[in-house]
Amino acid sequence: MSDKVGIVIVSHSAKVAEGAADMVRQMVGSDVPLAWCGGDPDGGLGTDVGKIMAAIDDAWSAAGVAILTDLGGAETNSEMAIEMLDDDRANKIAILNAPLVEGAVIAATEAWGGSSLEEVKQTAEELSP
Repeated sequence: MSDKVGIVIVSHSAKVAEGAADMVRQMVGSDVPLAWCGGDPDGGLGTDVGKIMAAIDDAWSAAGVAILTDLGGAETNSEMAIEMLDDDRANKIAILNAPLVEGAVIAATEAWGGSSLEEVKQTAEELSP
C-alpha cells in the first residue's frame, strides 16, 4: 500500500478514462496509485458504481483517494460508491471539483510530492482552469 494519495478517474467513456490515466502515468510515473473506469456494464457510455468501487480498491492508499469525474452522472455514481464503503474508508475519499484531465494531472503531481488528500484537493481545484 502506498503512502501517497491515490487517484481515480471516472468517465462516461472508458477510452477517455484510460487516456487521462495514460497521460497521468506518462507525466507522473507509477509512484502514485492510479485507477480508472468508464462506460456502463454493457460497454456503452455511462458509469457503473461497481466499477467505481473496484477502481477505488485498485488506487487505495492509507493517505486517501481523490476522485475526478467528467459529468454529473459520474459524480453521482462516485458518491453512491463512497456511501457503500465503510466509514473508515469513505472518510478518506474526496471527489474533486476540477476538470478531468487537467485536474488528474495536477492532483497526481501534488500526490507524488507527498501532499495530504486535502492539499491534493485544494491544489487541483485552485489550479485547474
